[in-house]
Amino acid sequence: MKAWEKNIRKVEPYVAGEQPNNKDMIKLNTNECPYPPSPKVTEIIKQIENNTDMFRLYPDKTMGPLIKALAEFYDVDEDMVFAGVGSDDVIANCFLTFFNSDKPVLFPRITYSFYPVWADLYNIPYETPSLKEDFTIDINDYMKENGGIIIPNPNAPTSVYMGLSQVEEIVKNNPASVVIIDEAYIDFGGESAIKLTKKYDNLLVVQTFSKSRSMAGMRIGYAIGCKELISALNDVKNSINSYTLNYVSILAGEAAVRDREYFDKTRNKVITTRENAKKRLEELGFTFPDSKANFIFATHKDYNITEMFEYLRDNNIFVRHWNDPLIKDYLRITIGTDEEMEKLFEKMEEFMES
Repeated sequence: MKAWEKNIRKVEPYVAGEQPNNKDMIKLNTNECPYPPSPKVTEIIKQIENNTDMFRLYPDKTMGPLIKALAEFYDVDEDMVFAGVGSDDVIANCFLTFFNSDKPVLFPRITYSFYPVWADLYNIPYETPSLKEDFTIDINDYMKENGGIIIPNPNAPTSVYMGLSQVEEIVKNNPASVVIIDEAYIDFGGESAIKLTKKYDNLLVVQTFSKSRSMAGMRIGYAIGCKELISALNDVKNSINSYTLNYVSILAGEAAVRDREYFDKTRNKVITTRENAKKRLEELGFTFPDSKANFIFATHKDYNITEMFEYLRDNNIFVRHWNDPLIKDYLRITIGTDEEMEKLFEKMEEFMES
């Protein structure tokens, strides 16, 4: 080891879903939306193309147009909204801002695999309560002393939704901790906890443009909570990088939020396809938790799931699979278009018949 290497921070990084770029592939592995963003996003980008002089200037560090649009959409005050470069950036700032106790932060054993990475990166102690056999969360596991709580709802990769009353029980019984509810998939089913942010000052809700707003490539995420939480988040963010979102993301994000009709139309199309996909998977003998997300977490007792994953991949259909012993027998299948899902089922049947 070289002398300077001893001072390098060693971390085991988060491993994102594979990002292939194959011709005619069906990409169902990273929970992106199969439909384009709002036409109003296209319009604003065309306008920006004719005004590129703005790029020589720093963007609005307050992200005013986007913050205002989000505040109006969710009927909250503007000082209750924080935005960042995707929900990953927002949550990373949350870990750094709110989880500074010697007590462990709590999040589920099976959940978004970035959480332990951030905890290790920032030297935050944590505990991971196990899920029940049906992949639901036991809220009693979150009623003990802790240094903070973060729970995705619906959970990933399981797709399981926890009712708002249970979320409120966790928030209410942890008044000394910041409770973060990561709602990346809430627009596809269930009820958002945003309505509770006016009642509980220890609750922060995080959402993203990457799923239901079809803008994963724009990298826009946001959090909603009481103004004291948002102020603290901004203080940390501005101590790292004051100018997080660029002009295009700010203005395109605003346009997407203001097109509520397109937002509802697109997410409802995904929900309809998901419900049809559940029926098809059941007909093929798969079992899965009832999904309230834009993906299904499925297993099959009669087939080797790893081999099925590889077969689909060899046929240019990409789904997600983990080697974690607790979930190695499951595939996480993003909901695509009806046509994409039909091709997936055809290849699954081929595998079963081979």
